[in-house]
Amino acid sequence: MNARHPAHLQRDTQGFAFESTLGKVARVLTGQYGVTVVFSPDGPRVEPGRIVIPDYEADGGVDRDVLIGYLDLLVARAKHASLAQLDALPQGPHAGITAKLAQVIDDRRVCAQLLDEYPGARWFIGKLRAHAAERVRQRWSKLHWRDRLAWLVERTLWDETPARNEASHSLLAALHAAQDLLHKARASDSTARSIAVAAELVARVRALSAGDANNMMFTAGPAEDIDTETAAASFGDDDTALPARDDAAAASPPSEKDGGAPSDDAVGMGQTLADSASASTRDAGQPGAAGTSPPPMRLSIPLATEFDEITDVTGHGDSAAWRALRAQARADTAPLKEKLERALSADERVRWRREQERGDIDRTALAKLATSPGYRTPFRTQRVTKGRDVAVSLLIDRSGSMAGRKIELARLCASALCDALTQLSFDCEVLGYCSLESAPMRQLYERQLAAGADLRRYNRCVERLDQKIYKRFGATDLSGIAEIDCGHENPDGEALAWAATRLADHPAARRILMVFSDGYPSTGDGDPRVLRSDLRERVAAIGKRGIELVGIGVLTDAVEDFYPRNVVISRLAELPATAFSVLSSMLLTR
Repeated sequence: MNARHPAHLQRDTQGFAFESTLGKVARVLTGQYGVTVVFSPDGPRVEPGRIVIPDYEADGGVDRDVLIGYLDLLVARAKHASLAQLDALPQGPHAGITAKLAQVIDDRRVCAQLLDEYPGARWFIGKLRAHAAERVRQRWSKLHWRDRLAWLVERTLWDETPARNEASHSLLAALHAAQDLLHKARASDSTARSIAVAAELVARVRALSAGDANNMMFTAGPAEDIDTETAAASFGDDDTALPARDDAAAASPPSEKDGGAPSDDAVGMGQTLADSASASTRDAGQPGAAGTSPPPMRLSIPLATEFDEITDVTGHGDSAAWRALRAQARADTAPLKEKLERALSADERVRWRREQERGDIDRTALAKLATSPGYRTPFRTQRVTKGRDVAVSLLIDRSGSMAGRKIELARLCASALCDALTQLSFDCEVLGYCSLESAPMRQLYERQLAAGADLRRYNRCVERLDQKIYKRFGATDLSGIAEIDCGHENPDGEALAWAATRLADHPAARRILMVFSDGYPSTGDGDPRVLRSDLRERVAAIGKRGIELVGIGVLTDAVEDFYPRNVVISRLAELPATAFSVLSSMLLTR
């Protein structure tokens, strides 16, 4: 594998393919086939078989290299850290600083190991470091003293020079007094050692604050220390000169009005993007205030993808139901299949592979045979070039409006097409999609809303995608097609991106994607205008990748608004035959 880093080829990845790209990189770096990558405001974190990256704006709100840097960091944690030991550390305003410092120390250790394995990851980690520094710069005036200390420890371990506003007397004094412990942190060789050094560091700073250690740079009564509950305020280089607050103010918890930040906010590489968004919202004012309207969205961005589900039911359908469905499908499309077979056979072209050691004599090589005594390859062999190196993907809208006769005929149509394509030696797959309300996703939405995060840029906040694979590429058992069913809503753009990514990853000379839909894209909590804009953007992006896309409108002409190539079915009974005719025409067109 390229030691530079497997993601170096993916910097120009656009839109819908990015999440798939990160998943591939994660599987390569971890060596685990089943690892998946999802996005959530609750990231970054590592779970068994899953890497959760902070959410991002697909239209470029965050540099893609920064997100790859997050992936590298989380992969390093998954491979080289004891996550159970870190998770077991006490959390909270006071004890939590030990956990933060332990994570900071261990992140530097595991990243060093990753960079030894993949030197090319240095670019992406560097981008993440620069991004973390910019976030801290924006939030510096609202950070607790202990969070500032954690950031400067992180800076020191990464050999970075603190910015001028970060170099306050008390913070530098704490670092100076803990030089021996910082050397230990650099030399950490395990998560347990990182935790131990973090505990020592916290104890040392508390001793300085209490006056138990001799340090001339600490005043007798510093306004803030590692256990102060109020957030820091903006002041000059000497933060010990902060005026004392009255007793009532000192006893009250920090609030948005006085610039307070949640006591468990993280800084540096461990901070989520959502924290920054929340801070920006507090600075700009409440949603809906004058001058805070977000720019118009072109893509429908989900609040999180970690709740989306992909279920593969290939080969797990009812065998009797599949046999009955196949018999009915063959009765409808057998003549069409035979006609397509004859056309394809007539279209097969004969070519020759020359310079062979055996086969038919190649007349063009006879002269060389006569003039070159050592010549041993004057033969040629026949090579048949078939026009069947085509991968076909069928994507079916499973929204509630498809219930009844529509979904029955869509199931029959998928059976007819897939059965015929398999018999004709074409590789194909059948996919379906819908969205369903998710209780965990709603809870996440409510937590983010309560925290003051700006959620206006999201267009799917409480519904998860429910994606199903009824027949995957390469499978011979088609019984899963009999399980095609209906769900709730239809976020077409996101589902189309998923199907196109799967199709693009499949090796083939040509790729055809057929979409069956009965209306406009819709979700229970999304703006229809954004959903339609999103679908148009996805269709355009897929076309640029060379995928041949056609929309089949089931009793609707909505497909005409989105798909340059489209067919409208006005009578349900015509669906299988019409779809087969359209596909046949595409297969025979070079």
